[in-house]
Amino acid sequence: MRWSQTLIPTMKETPEGAEIPSHVLMLRAGLVGQLMAGAYSYLPLGLRSLRKAERIVRDEMDAAGAVELLMPALTPIQLWQRTGRVEAFGNVLIQFDVRRQNKQVRMALGPTHEEVVTDIVAKYVSSYRQLPITLYQIQTKFRNEERPRFGVLRTSEFLMKDAYSFDSSVEALNASYDKMYAAYCRIFARCGLKYLAVEAESGPIGGDASHEFMVLADNGEDSVVYCPTCGYGANLERADIGTHRAKPGAGSAQATLTKVDTPRVGSIEQVSKLLGCKPEQMLKTLIYMADEQPVAVLIRGDHDANEGKIRRALGAKKLELASPEVVERVTGAPLGFAGPVGLKVKLWADRDAAALQSAIVGANENDKHYKGAVRGRDYEVPETNIADLRNAADADPCPRCAGTVELRHAIEIGHVFKLGTKYSEALDARYLDDKEQLQPAIMGCYGIGVNRILAALIETTHDENGIIWPLSLAPYEVVLSPLNVNQAEVSELADKLYTELQAAGVDVLLDDRDQRPGVKFKDADLIGIPLRVVIGGRGLKEGQLEIKWRTEPAASNIPLAGAAATIVEMLAERKKAEGAAKAEGGSRKAE
Repeated sequence: MRWSQTLIPTMKETPEGAEIPSHVLMLRAGLVGQLMAGAYSYLPLGLRSLRKAERIVRDEMDAAGAVELLMPALTPIQLWQRTGRVEAFGNVLIQFDVRRQNKQVRMALGPTHEEVVTDIVAKYVSSYRQLPITLYQIQTKFRNEERPRFGVLRTSEFLMKDAYSFDSSVEALNASYDKMYAAYCRIFARCGLKYLAVEAESGPIGGDASHEFMVLADNGEDSVVYCPTCGYGANLERADIGTHRAKPGAGSAQATLTKVDTPRVGSIEQVSKLLGCKPEQMLKTLIYMADEQPVAVLIRGDHDANEGKIRRALGAKKLELASPEVVERVTGAPLGFAGPVGLKVKLWADRDAAALQSAIVGANENDKHYKGAVRGRDYEVPETNIADLRNAADADPCPRCAGTVELRHAIEIGHVFKLGTKYSEALDARYLDDKEQLQPAIMGCYGIGVNRILAALIETTHDENGIIWPLSLAPYEVVLSPLNVNQAEVSELADKLYTELQAAGVDVLLDDRDQRPGVKFKDADLIGIPLRVVIGGRGLKEGQLEIKWRTEPAASNIPLAGAAATIVEMLAERKKAEGAAKAEGGSRKAE
């Protein structure tokens, strides 16, 4: 492609509203253009890289035995109602009415396609002989993102690869899951991403086991816990906390229970400041509704409750914080003054909360707290009700080894789930087994944010000059930069080399603009083309071409004679080196 014949609107300045490097660089390099908040056009350069990412995804999904189809983004609301996900997604699900033959028909734009693909299998798969099968698509998804930000990382419209496996046994599901997991490792390695696979919560999608594929990044919107010693990794929502360094908490078991005034202060920060104590000497008493029944959970003042852990510990299907009205009815006091002493509901405690010898707690009375509250004397929490109920924190003990974990920000690029029969039962996706008995298909779900591959790579692979692409995703592999396009010799040599490289199958961009060398070089660095070839100047007089890899600080020269063959060979060697580095830099699965 000739630069003058395509659209590459590079910018010198940081665009207004761009917050993180990937957002800034995708706009400055002319990869995307913003239409409105949460909606971006992919301009020619960005689309080329996006298509290359798609191609890698498609290659590996096909190699893993998945079968591609394409499902509509427009879906009937009845499918979502049958699985109960209208309520689960809430405002995220984009719903609207259309008028058809004098009737209002309710529809939704698919944020994911479990319902649609299960409906397909319900219609066309009837026997165990048709299983296992894994179906996938690369399709646009829609979610009502209330706070779109970070460029293409958080948008209302995005490109996703979603796959769904259907099996006749749990053992077969495990095999399908492992195939997809391995395919994901190959996909992200080929894309040049340094990724981490971590244990994760399934969320509104359902299921009983899942892993997220994460790229560690300072501006990531997710948090992960990672142990550099053993490789354990988990999303913050899922991360367990080890017990091998547990020790008695602060306070004294002989402390006297004393009620103190805490007028108009109910938060941990306010109370600790007023009473001159540290947050870790206090207990938060959180009132939850677990399957419509109130329950109290004790968390140390410097920790955060983990609702996923609490829900699992209680065996509850539904868990939510109680309303202020319920809190006051249960405790007799407004928010901020709940405490375990005298409380008449079931008490649960996080391990670190239970380890406190004595603690400052709410007194279940407005503007009052207790000092010196001791478990076993002033309130009871059975040993069976003590569990890991909080979010992990930096330097917590690893649950798998004797090391400690790190809390890091990360960008999610993929997610795999074991769904079970939730959707097949709701949507009647059943098959006849070898005994002629109807059985629900056992499902798995596997998603990749294709847009996120590009954003995550740019976020973690750039410098002060611009993007640094690997050859696998670069919109072009080589940029030819003739220094004076008005000189016939320069122009003719550039055209000849351009034609030869194209014939050899190289993705090559010819910068045929009549611009100063500095402008061309800065633009080439900004858009991140891996190899720059300069035609002209002193080198040309000496029969040389200047070449420079984007990742190297200095340029070098190659002979003009046979330059196309030399460049093709250099690209092949670089691809081989990148492939070897990716093979060595895979990810460790959290066991």
